[in-house]
Amino acid sequence: MTGPASPATPTTPGDDMTDRRSPLHDEHVALGAALTSFAGWQMPLRYTSDLAEHTAVRTAAGLFDLSHMGEIEVTGPDAGAFLDRALVGDLTGLRVLGARYTMVVQEDGGVVDDLVVYRTGERTYLVVANASNHEVVLAELRERAVGVGAGLDVEVVDRSQATALVAVQGPHALAVVEALPGLAPAPDAPADVTPATLRYYACLPMVVDGTPVLVARTGYTGEDGFEFFLDAAAAPALWRALLAAGADHGIVPAGLSARDSLRLEAGMPLYGNELDRTTTPHDAGLGRVVRLDKVDAAGEPVPFVGRDALAARATSQPARVLVGLQGLGRRAARHGYAVLASDAPDAATVGTVTSGAPSPTLGHPVAMAYVTPEVSAEGTELAVDVRGRREPVRVVPLPFYRRPR
Repeated sequence: MTGPASPATPTTPGDDMTDRRSPLHDEHVALGAALTSFAGWQMPLRYTSDLAEHTAVRTAAGLFDLSHMGEIEVTGPDAGAFLDRALVGDLTGLRVLGARYTMVVQEDGGVVDDLVVYRTGERTYLVVANASNHEVVLAELRERAVGVGAGLDVEVVDRSQATALVAVQGPHALAVVEALPGLAPAPDAPADVTPATLRYYACLPMVVDGTPVLVARTGYTGEDGFEFFLDAAAAPALWRALLAAGADHGIVPAGLSARDSLRLEAGMPLYGNELDRTTTPHDAGLGRVVRLDKVDAAGEPVPFVGRDALAARATSQPARVLVGLQGLGRRAARHGYAVLASDAPDAATVGTVTSGAPSPTLGHPVAMAYVTPEVSAEGTELAVDVRGRREPVRVVPLPFYRRPR
């Protein structure tokens, strides 16, 4: 999913009048956020410091505005069958009020975007796209509805402009949500499910002081957390209520910069860095999301977009492998830096860094990189060209960080 590809330059409110503003824009300004232009939006980069916000999410709770994400509703009697043809995952097999990480790919298997899909009803799905790819995904789904989905009864509707998305992430996230005044199950919610019993990658219709919200136990930080989908006009009241509810639980507002360092520690891909149209899910170590075994109602293999290319890729030797790199020095590798076979002056280039930064949690630099298979084994020592200086790194498993259970 999407975070900032690299540290951005803060702006003052109104610097770029072409950018869209979040429904929480005034809240961010009141909190003194440094705003940045990202994916056509003015969004908070940070409120205090990157380190403080990152640490709060790892130790207590952080509150994020994710209203720049795209929300696309797919409805109709054949909604699941259509998504099975349009995406790489098995969406008819997704339980109602479940969620699934999946991707939309080209015919050659290259990733157009990575998505989270929520099944909100028997015939209703919510597709959440990255901010930078919202319009692309919307166009792809509409085109595929009359292409691979020809003959199926389905409707694709963009709900993004009317929808806000607010996330609470961190070990105290549940305590914050349970302290939220006026939170109650929606009339159509399962009677036996509460935020405490809600499974990871599941959602629950609720109300907050009468305002409908969809509460999902999902996130992009590697921590426990909840994401609230709601009407954009109601977002400021919910934002303030969550900050108040979390005051005794260490909650802080957190910006895009902390979100990026958190997802990197958790080994989560960022579109435009680890994923793009030249990369297949298998290249990124995410071949598990491709369901070549899904079948239609007649028991026939589903001819989803990219199936043939991905079936061939699943059995072929990779040209490159996504690995984790632990920095053995103090200087961090960054996106686009060359990975070298050693720190020798004549060392061959064996890969490229996709994301990298100092890890506040681990205390040393970390990076993800695509490298050639022969140097991808855990423990292999390599080097990264950091502005002309060769910094030693070691191949380590992903993710770099796993939250305590």
